[in-house]
Amino acid sequence: MKSFINNFFVAVLICMLPQIQATASSHREAPLISNDPLADNTDLYVFRSPCDTNNIVIIANYIPFEHPAGGPNWYNFGQNIRYEIHIKNKTTTTVDDITYRFTFTQVNEDTTTFFNIRLGKQNIKDVYTCERSMDGGLTWTTIKTNGIVPPPNIGPRSIQSAVGLGEAAGYDALMTAALTTASTGEKLFAGPVDDPFFVDLGGAFDVGGFRRAGRDGLAKFNCHSIVMEIPISTLQKSGLTTAGATSILDPNFVIGVWASASRPAITTLSATGAAPATSGTWVQVSRIGMPLTNEVIIPIGSKDRWNGANPYTADASYVPFFENPELALYMDDAAFGGAVPGLDSLRIQTNSLGSFNFTNTHPGLFPVKGTPETVGSAFDVTTYGNILLPDNHSPRAADILPIFYTGVPNLRPYQLATGKTAGDPLSAGKPFINNFLPTLCDMIRLNMAVPVTSRTDPNFSSLGLLAAAEAGLLNPAYNTTTTLQFIPNMDGFPNGRRLEDDVTTIELQAVSGVVLAAIGLWYDDYTVGGSPVTPDLLHVLDFNAGVTHNDTTFKSCFPYIQDPWPGFTGTEYTGPVSTQTPAGIAQLPLNTPAFVMNAYPNPFVSQLSFRYKMDAAGKVVIKVMDINGRVVNVMNEGYKTPGDYTEQMNANNLPTGTYVAELSINGQSVQTIKLVKAN
Repeated sequence: MKSFINNFFVAVLICMLPQIQATASSHREAPLISNDPLADNTDLYVFRSPCDTNNIVIIANYIPFEHPAGGPNWYNFGQNIRYEIHIKNKTTTTVDDITYRFTFTQVNEDTTTFFNIRLGKQNIKDVYTCERSMDGGLTWTTIKTNGIVPPPNIGPRSIQSAVGLGEAAGYDALMTAALTTASTGEKLFAGPVDDPFFVDLGGAFDVGGFRRAGRDGLAKFNCHSIVMEIPISTLQKSGLTTAGATSILDPNFVIGVWASASRPAITTLSATGAAPATSGTWVQVSRIGMPLTNEVIIPIGSKDRWNGANPYTADASYVPFFENPELALYMDDAAFGGAVPGLDSLRIQTNSLGSFNFTNTHPGLFPVKGTPETVGSAFDVTTYGNILLPDNHSPRAADILPIFYTGVPNLRPYQLATGKTAGDPLSAGKPFINNFLPTLCDMIRLNMAVPVTSRTDPNFSSLGLLAAAEAGLLNPAYNTTTTLQFIPNMDGFPNGRRLEDDVTTIELQAVSGVVLAAIGLWYDDYTVGGSPVTPDLLHVLDFNAGVTHNDTTFKSCFPYIQDPWPGFTGTEYTGPVSTQTPAGIAQLPLNTPAFVMNAYPNPFVSQLSFRYKMDAAGKVVIKVMDINGRVVNVMNEGYKTPGDYTEQMNANNLPTGTYVAELSINGQSVQTIKLVKAN
């Protein structure tokens, strides 16, 4: 092995390094599914719950690009679709070990109106049934019936007023009412939500034209989510909790998850306007495991076939796309790199340690195959060497392939360069990942034994496992020992996927070889005796995909995803308010008492006071919204008799900018005030 690489003292150098701060999923990803949005898997998230660490959260999203004002027919789950979440926890089986199936039915509560919601009725209203199989789909148990699906968030009259549903507490109350628990202990939610994914779609698909200040192509769009929070003991293959784990990287706690949608093979349309009739066997039309697989790794001529394929039996035929990923061609100056300036800081190792070229069709690490140094490693030909080092023209079989297709084992060389023998990336280093489930198929893999990084931890990072690797290499709290330690963000993508993880940036950095660098295969501008933190490495770590976070917040506990964006905020309305519950639309009163509110100081810095006067009794709610209509604070004042009232709000956590305060009485907006938060 020493003949292939130049010696340098990694452990000594890393201790001397300064701190460095590192700086899309399946929406319409294939031709056929782009014409069937109700069945289109958009995203999949799998993470250990930060709210209850005994549980795992799985979020499967469907229906891309739901415009909040997309009426009069808003978006619903499909009635003739099986939405399924598939879980693997064993390598001894060739099918699902656990499967959850959701099916939906619709009821039109009032056929006489063109409004989706009117006078307390929903038109159309979804309910669902959830079934569970623990034997690969041979038998099914119904674990929830008549599950509530919240209506679309059309606007304040549809949701809050008596002309609509009359839910004075607002849309969040409807979402909360839809949370439920299955008979087998799983928490469940299904319904419309803010689409949590973020990416510069315009730049990305203009041949990799990522912009440093990108535009989030999914900002203020909604989707439909199925959210489950499942006890770890249900998912672990022997029924264990993490108290039974041997370490935080115990291989017996690894699961793989993918989601799908299936339709009946035959659909017959009616000339009379009746609902289509369906028949025949169920056919899978969409699936998702790892983010961006079908969107940017599978070529367009294979995308439809990929969506319909069973990953357990078909994915081996797609291995070449991971061994030489197309994206790598745009990071290679000998290929298309010079034509894609948005990726100019991402360049792959062509002469790492003086020997190894990882650009497409080059040998990569293949020269070490069969050498004594590989014995006992993941490259041992008696174990996985023939998969990870298949031939001399599949360079990314060593890193991209396991990330997507097998998971990464806690074996040499997949340990941090911290503590490795000088100049020998195949030697033992600092463990930091083990989500190895070698089924050779596309799934999100998660080691459930890895602790949770608190969302309030100052070290929490949207760069997930890459941030953990950077800390393990550079932070003195972790880089002075090869002992296994929990490093913040070890629970992040690609060890599972959290809602906050910037998977686009992570995957682009990974394709650029940053994972190879983390295990000691440094970039080409490294010189013997110098620091591995070279300009090439810094360029990669500083790269981001232009959009690094979602357009809103996430909930701290179940269901974690934020309420859907409303089609109409109602802040423009300043007319009279009803103090009665009308029996019909015509009974709205023409004359009502005055309700007046002001706010001071305005502009404000840390504290804001609202004073309001009521000439008649009513239920008072004061909402504060940002300029996009997103609610940032709600003050439920309750039922107030006529008089003057003052309410204070702590505004320390609000960013500088413009806001709107809305006074509502009995569910009707009666006044809005422009607010300015100063520095």
